[in-house]
Amino acid sequence: MKSLYRTQSWPNQKWRWIIPILLLLLFLSTLIWLPWQAQRMEANERQEQLIADSLWVEQAIQFQLTRNDEVLRQIGGEIASAKLQRETVLDRFRAILKNNREVQRIAWYDANNKVVVDTRENTVANAERLPVPKFEFGSLDVSEETVCLRPVLEINAKNAYLLHCQIPMIKDERRIGSMMISYRMSGILEELVPWWFAQDNQITITDIDDRILAERAAGGSGKSVYTHSRALELPSLTLILRTNSIKSEPKLLSNLLVLSVILLSAGLIWSLMALWRDINRRLAAEGALRQQVTFRTAMENSLVTGLRARDMEGRLTYVNPAFCRMVGFPPEEIIGRVPPMPYWAPEAIEEYQQRFTQLLAGSVPSEGFETVYQHASGERIPVLIYESALINENGRQTGWMSSILDISELRRAQDLTRQQEEKLHTSAKLATMGEIASMLAHELNQPLAAISSYTTGAINLLQSGIMDRPLFQSALEKVNAQAQRAGHIIRSVHEFVKKREATREPVQITDLIHSVTPLVELQAQTSHVALQWQIKSGLPMVLADSVLLEQVLLNLTRNAIESMQKTPPENRILRIETSYDEEMQQVIVAVIDRGHGIPAEVAEQLFSPFFTTKSSGMGMGLNICRTAVEFHGGKLSHRDNPVGGTIFQFALPIYQQQQSADN
Repeated sequence: MKSLYRTQSWPNQKWRWIIPILLLLLFLSTLIWLPWQAQRMEANERQEQLIADSLWVEQAIQFQLTRNDEVLRQIGGEIASAKLQRETVLDRFRAILKNNREVQRIAWYDANNKVVVDTRENTVANAERLPVPKFEFGSLDVSEETVCLRPVLEINAKNAYLLHCQIPMIKDERRIGSMMISYRMSGILEELVPWWFAQDNQITITDIDDRILAERAAGGSGKSVYTHSRALELPSLTLILRTNSIKSEPKLLSNLLVLSVILLSAGLIWSLMALWRDINRRLAAEGALRQQVTFRTAMENSLVTGLRARDMEGRLTYVNPAFCRMVGFPPEEIIGRVPPMPYWAPEAIEEYQQRFTQLLAGSVPSEGFETVYQHASGERIPVLIYESALINENGRQTGWMSSILDISELRRAQDLTRQQEEKLHTSAKLATMGEIASMLAHELNQPLAAISSYTTGAINLLQSGIMDRPLFQSALEKVNAQAQRAGHIIRSVHEFVKKREATREPVQITDLIHSVTPLVELQAQTSHVALQWQIKSGLPMVLADSVLLEQVLLNLTRNAIESMQKTPPENRILRIETSYDEEMQQVIVAVIDRGHGIPAEVAEQLFSPFFTTKSSGMGMGLNICRTAVEFHGGKLSHRDNPVGGTIFQFALPIYQQQQSADN
């Protein structure tokens, strides 16, 4: 069944783990792709920006060259209409040079290509002595198109390339002259390219043969990562404008935003891993908790001990099934109830209230206490209750937990045990009396025979008529003494075997020994054992049952006498001693023999029930003796006699000590 459950639940568990793993892998791949994509986007953005800026620069150059062309055409038109003189034209040319630093030279030529005005002249008069550049117009004599020639290298201090553009002057469809404007190629880059663009890019102008005509690299050489070439279309001439960015390939983590995203993602991954770990721990804890709850529930349901929990106000918060069975009420009828409880017996209400008040005051007896509950059927149930405090995780008490034991069976068992012990005591007494019955008959024969002799003698005296009063009185006194002796023996046996309830009362141990002396002497005489008494006077009294202690003494003395059956007659000595231990406050009675002793293997089982070394023994004598002594709060022990034999002794607490302990 367990394997079937696992088989059915595995797909759900599998998808529960596979989906988060797939999502995590997707997130990781996205995290890896994001910096790369950001790098690509930045590179594309830089390239697009470079293209846009290059186009703007190209248009700015085109615009400026076109504007200069238009200004010169306007001046040419005014010259053709004879509105301007040579001095005015020169001033106009110089103004253009002043405002356009990329322009190196402006000159006015007549129809024969002779210089009329040249900005490189110091005076107008010296204009005719300047060299005249050679231009080949061909069929363009009447054309209005501007012609730009291939830039030439001017050998001077700067060694710069110059771009010459020829602007024809046409009047009535006839060329009447031309104007020539010369640009420094380096000046075009220096003046027409913005500084911010030149700071980030290396800019060059080349011809179609890749000859470098001008170059500007204010920010350094280009990295050849972001480049762009743009055709610079001039009249009759095409030049190439090349831009090479000084920026390198963007680094993978150079973007602050990307770096922030990565850090946040790393933190998120760590959080997810921590969350995953905590979830696993929580699932494991929940599983363990469920297992523990199931185990605890099964354990509580199987308990025969009643459990109940109460809060600080005495309200029931929990009961187990055993408690409900004990009082006969279902949980829903008693949980949440406050005192008085429905299972309280009416006659013990005051006791319950008093104990509850003590409980609220914190006075909880650790050894437990006994009381009586009332079953729902009205039956009284004796219970034993143990209370303990309920402490929460903060160390604060929240209530009490009680363990309730139904001791009805225990009481019945105790009563049965007590009855069985009484029967055993009676049986032991009868067994003891059976053993001494023959000795009792022999011992009674002596006083009876003496009585018979004395009475026969007295009759003979009466029949003979001899009235010897002193002799007759002596015979009657001896008859009386023998009759009292026989009666004392019979009364001792009768008291010993009489069945009665055990009672404890103050007893003088010396009196108890004297009362059992005739029976001990009777046993000793039969076995030819000499008795020695060492009875200390003035011993404290003990709280005891006289008959039980007499039985203990008779059993111990009988065992001692039997152990000396094979002892030489001169060593058959039985000594009974009494003493007082002031430190332990105990009265000690010792029975000392000189018999065969007790081997070690026998000593281990000496007090075990039904263990005996006698062929006809029951094995209950010493066990009953120990039970009787312990019933009085004492202890029965034995040890080897140094001169041979065994010493049995029992110690009993004195009556005053017991009384003070009860108080």
